[in-house]
Amino acid sequence: MSDTVMLITGASSGIGEAVARQAVARGWKVAMLARSAKKLEALEKELGAQVLGLSADVSSEDDLKSALAAVKEKWGRLDVVFANAGTGGSPGGFSGADPDGWKSMLMTNVYGLALTLQVTSEAIRESRGHVVITGSIAGRRSLPGSMYSASKWAVTGIGHGFRKEVGKHGVRVTLIEPGMVDTAFFDEPKPDMLKSEDVARAVMYALDQPSHMEVHELVVLPMAQQGSDIVP
Repeated sequence: MSDTVMLITGASSGIGEAVARQAVARGWKVAMLARSAKKLEALEKELGAQVLGLSADVSSEDDLKSALAAVKEKWGRLDVVFANAGTGGSPGGFSGADPDGWKSMLMTNVYGLALTLQVTSEAIRESRGHVVITGSIAGRRSLPGSMYSASKWAVTGIGHGFRKEVGKHGVRVTLIEPGMVDTAFFDEPKPDMLKSEDVARAVMYALDQPSHMEVHELVVLPMAQQGSDIVP
């Protein structure tokens, strides 16, 4: 539907940007949230009036509440939340990684996700809408010494718990769990891995299903990881 209003966190690059582009191509109205105001301004200029760029940190309740207020003021409703913001950890494993790096990552990946769901829950219940959460295959298979993997296990738990809370109100909740994606998340290109656009198509597939159907979880892996226990 062309009147669909979507909010995306972590929207200035990677999977979030790719989903925004595909949603705009369908005529949807898209609120793009990210910390980089400069990138958002460029995307807003490129994608046009269907896009509202909002500088926000998902670990800030005030930022999220202000963003939601701006969305409701501009478009009057909220139909889809794509809780996508996330960040990686630092090397060293549980025995040697920088604890400050853990704190920053967990504040985004776990606390920021929970805040996003809490702040938008009333609006999404009102519309009987759809929440899509970016998890990871690393939230299904533990990585050695990885706090990132642990954070994505938490994301999986939050997604299923949130569904049990809001499903009775007609809200659908989908966990998208990709394998390795070739984005700026990594220091070097990963040409054999998924592209952001691949994951975006999976997100849009889940959103395209009729209202009586819910895609609970959708795991998408590159062929290079097919049948392998190796995960990003």
